[in-house]
Amino acid sequence: MSREPNRVNPPELSPPTGFSHAVVASGRRLVLLAGQTALDTDGKIVGEDLPAQFTRALTNLLTALRHAGGAPSDLARVTVYATDVADYRAHARELGAIWQRLAGRDYPAMAVIGVTRLWDEEALVELDGTAVLP
Repeated sequence: MSREPNRVNPPELSPPTGFSHAVVASGRRLVLLAGQTALDTDGKIVGEDLPAQFTRALTNLLTALRHAGGAPSDLARVTVYATDVADYRAHARELGAIWQRLAGRDYPAMAVIGVTRLWDEEALVELDGTAVLP
């Protein structure tokens, strides 16, 4: 059996852009990744705009995953919490390029949820996720 989760994108659904409709993952270890924002090692939010904060938040998420023994391809689900969904949509192409550069082209099942604010008031975006490791 392949280590990679199986991405399922039925032709009856709209073509996915930057996500998979479903992910079938088989493995032995489940990794639940806490929400990550653009916090630096001093606990301060870095990045003045959404793309900069998304880069740092995704880097933080992938760092936690790597230290748990996983890789971006092990991600089965990621939820993005954005304080401004319109801004997120406006930057979608750029955010997609950031994702591809940091995590590759194997997209997990994803959702973007608009929120009023995040724990740190300066945070514009937070990502959490679930990975399945062999």
